[in-house]
Amino acid sequence: MPELPEVELARQVLTGALGRKIRSVDDHDDWVCRPHAPGDIATALTGGRLVEAHRRGKTLWCETEGGDGQPGPNLGLHLGMAGQLRFGGASGPPGPRRFHGRVEKPEWFRFGITFADGEQLQLFDTRRLSRVRLDPDLDALGPDAGEISRRDFAARVGRGRAPLKARLLDQSVVAGIGNLLADETLWQAALSPARPVNELGADDLADLHKALRKALRAAIRHGGVHTGEIIGHRRAGDHCPRCGAEMSHGTVGGRSTWWCSKEQG
Repeated sequence: MPELPEVELARQVLTGALGRKIRSVDDHDDWVCRPHAPGDIATALTGGRLVEAHRRGKTLWCETEGGDGQPGPNLGLHLGMAGQLRFGGASGPPGPRRFHGRVEKPEWFRFGITFADGEQLQLFDTRRLSRVRLDPDLDALGPDAGEISRRDFAARVGRGRAPLKARLLDQSVVAGIGNLLADETLWQAALSPARPVNELGADDLADLHKALRKALRAAIRHGGVHTGEIIGHRRAGDHCPRCGAEMSHGTVGGRSTWWCSKEQG
């Protein structure tokens, strides 16, 4: 799944399309656009405009305005495993290297908006796991991981007895942290992913919040969470780039997890 940094890069691309009048909408893919039938999203958006791009955690949506100037439905855009938003020569998140120089198949373009000036916003997805829907439900999401205050973070993450990584992955607690970002953040903070959250002190939670903000900023700046310092070392026989200890592997919260055997043991 894309994590917060990838979705933020997509949101930044989406901002370039704001304010343009919508001439037509391609919503032919009834799987990507479910539960809407082909033509439903086009009917709701054609003649209007995209006016504001938002993101909370991994969820991306855009406020719209109808042709009469009245508020329209929110347009939800989910990237799935490998989706991208493309507009004006930019793509967010950046495309995988394996597609560079290859001819892209027409069916990989799952959804599109053509504006009155001829520019196009396109959802590109080789795996057909992306999703487009009107008025997505946001009620189950906690505060955004990039915006949550240190005090709120400590209160939400530090309660209960769940393993720390499982708590970070709970989108109702903090929205936007996926498997890679959790491993990167915990490594940055030198905290065990299996440590029960009720054993964390105030300093531990403050350090974890600081590590999360650092990891997010770096991932957005460098093109995605896969660029994290520990990510390339999440494999058997590799070693911690900070202390040289061997990396450990296990399952925490039902997810494959890597950590430094010395600093996070």
